Amino acid sequence: MPTTSRNRAGRHTGRRVAVVGISLSDCGRVDEATPYALHAQAARRALADSGLDRSVIDGLASAGLGTLAPVEVAEYLGLRPRWVDSTAVGGATWEVMAAHAADAIAAGHANAVLLVYGSTARADIKARRRTSNLSFGARGPLQFEAPHGHTLIAKYAMAARRHMHEYGTTLEQLAEVAVQARANAALNPEAMFREPITVDEVLDGPMIADPFTKLHCCIRSDGGCAVLLAAEEYVPDTAKAPVWILGTGEYVSHTTMSQWEDFTVSPAAVSGRLAFERAGVRPEEVDLAEIYDAFTYMTLVTLEDLGFCAKGEGGPFVQEKDRLPVNTDGGGLSACHPGMRGLFLLVEAVRQLRGEAPGLQVRRADGSLPELAVASGTGGWFCSSGTVVLGRG
Repeated sequence: MPTTSRNRAGRHTGRRVAVVGISLSDCGRVDEATPYALHAQAARRALADSGLDRSVIDGLASAGLGTLAPVEVAEYLGLRPRWVDSTAVGGATWEVMAAHAADAIAAGHANAVLLVYGSTARADIKARRRTSNLSFGARGPLQFEAPHGHTLIAKYAMAARRHMHEYGTTLEQLAEVAVQARANAALNPEAMFREPITVDEVLDGPMIADPFTKLHCCIRSDGGCAVLLAAEEYVPDTAKAPVWILGTGEYVSHTTMSQWEDFTVSPAAVSGRLAFERAGVRPEEVDLAEIYDAFTYMTLVTLEDLGFCAKGEGGPFVQEKDRLPVNTDGGGLSACHPGMRGLFLLVEAVRQLRGEAPGLQVRRADGSLPELAVASGTGGWFCSSGTVVLGRG
């Protein structure tokens, strides 16, 4: 295997980088564990999945826990990393971190980087250790929106309404995203909600923020996961076949809604283009997509912006029965959503490429395993995006 490679643009990228270990912690309803315990559980399982010794880990990426993340997480895990990343851009955090980690490994700044996350978002509310948050705060630029009731969910709802106005997207089409996510979750024994739902049940649910009813919105769960990336020279010693990082892209759009030029275009339009160009593949070559789905509109518009269908055609696309497999584990709408869910997208993409999905396993027309997958995370209210293209070859 070569020790160097070049991407499509001809830039020297150093060592190839593979996902060599993945795992979920306990997920769903986890009332007794702490977030730190879920971090540790996921990390131990991912390391065991890799077959490598913990001594190879010299990099750590973590966000969302502790005053000095990822320093506190590293100490809890007994690690002393020489490379760290605590980038926090919401749900896109983990795809962005994966991009940074892959670059660091390729450049020789680290050899093996652990991405790890854990949250007891559901349990904390049930135990009244915290309350629900309607917005991210009222400081800085957000002070000009918070007094007007621009909650996080309302911002997504406004964007969905704009897409409906511009392109004729219907409530039934948005509801179909939730229905399909639940159908995938029904096959996944690890999913939190598995009972099938119908379009009518989505539409008839309690209104949360027009046009979103309850089932248009992600669930709230506990859980964590971990992904271990390593340089190509470690691959011969791993327990599983590698899944390679082929290309990545990241992009930051806005934080204030008044600075968002077009509510119908997400930052995935840029991060996706960059990731596909750097991977040297086209969207039509991809076998499956794992997409951040805090709300049904996110799935629809991200599919457009990644190039799986034209702008404005997301509605009809999600209604196609033989379309691209999306959120094969049930997504944040049905499987789990403990907060910054982006790392779960990478875990599921790798499971699919390995042929290890616990529920729905995607296969090509000839019965073979998928070759290419894309994971695309979204942060804030379409404020940021990270996209990662992964492949078996």
